[in-house]
Formats: sequence, C-alpha cells, structure tokens
Amino acid sequence: MFVDFHIHESTYSSDSEMTLKEIVDEAKQIGLDGICITDHDSMGLKDFAIKYSKEISFPIFVGVEYLTLQGDIVAFGIDKLPEPNLNAQEFIDYVNKCGGVCIAAHPFRNNNRGLGENLLTVNGLTGIEVLNGSTSKEANKKALEYCLELGLQPIGASDAHNVIQLGRYATYLPKYTNNLDEFIEILKNHKCKPAILKSYEIQ
Repeated sequence: MFVDFHIHESTYSSDSEMTLKEIVDEAKQIGLDGICITDHDSMGLKDFAIKYSKEISFPIFVGVEYLTLQGDIVAFGIDKLPEPNLNAQEFIDYVNKCGGVCIAAHPFRNNNRGLGENLLTVNGLTGIEVLNGSTSKEANKKALEYCLELGLQPIGASDAHNVIQLGRYATYLPKYTNNLDEFIEILKNHKCKPAILKSYEIQ
C-alpha cells in the first residue's frame, strides 16, 4: 500500500489549507491507500481521525511533527506529547519507550528545522525522510546518503499543506494495514520503500 507519511491538516496546523475530508478525497483520487496526519506539535485530531477513518474505511494514522531543540521529528505511537522543546535524544527516547517510532523530517532543508548533522549523534531513529515534497532535490539526496550510511528506513512524504502538494512523495508498505500498531511494526522491519507518485515542482 502507498501511504503519504507527512501531512498537515488545518484544524491544528495553522499553515495548512486542508480539512481532513479534503485530504482523504484527494488521496483517494491520486491513488494513495492511506495517509498520516502529522500536525505541528499537536495530536489534537487523533480521536476525530480514528472515528472518521472507520466511517469511510480508509486508513488514517495520526502522529506528530515535534520540534526538538535540534530539529523536527515525525513520531507515531505515542498517546500524548511530552513537554515542549526537548532535546532530540530526549524525545526519541520518550517515543521509543512508548513503543513508537521516530522519523527525521527533512533533515537538510535550509530552514533550521532539520536534524542535519545531528543525525550522526542521536540514537534510536527508525527512519529518515529521503523524499520530502517541500524540500529541494539536493537536500533530499543528502538525506538519502545519511540514511543509507546509518542503515535506517528511507521514507517518502509530501509534507503537504495544500492539495496540490499532497501525495507528491509517499512510502510503499509491503502489507496493507489500517491498524496503527501493525503500521509501526512494519516500519520497524525496514521493508518499506520511498516512492514518487506525482510531479510537483517546489515553489
């Protein structure tokens, strides 16, 4: 199944222009089999998304894009957020203790919100976004080089804030699931692959 791992919804991400219904409608239209909502420092959409996912029989996994002191990390598998502004290692340790997974978001984007060279000093990441739809090709290529060096799961994600961006990049999961725990286990097995679903030029 193809899943977009990094999407922002307008209720809790003020920089997003999409409602959850708009995201799902577009996701189905372009051939995605599931989506991940990863709002900035919020999991407020979780209960509604779980209910909506069941109603429409379409996988919606809710995580978070948490801003650590060293940069953004996308996480899945936690019930609540820790205190804000943790060090990257503290946040990774917290998520792993909860049984979740952490993915370095756009590590080399030139906005001071990626882990960058800190990828070499933190421990416990599951994956790295090597295809991020809001990041330059050069930065994505560098992320891939680090991902391969560190032996982590490469991830494709749109980082979409509007429907035009949605699904540019995604991640292929070798098994269909609509269960978050199973989704996390598939990630931990490092058998997923980043994918390009549609053409979109970064503005």
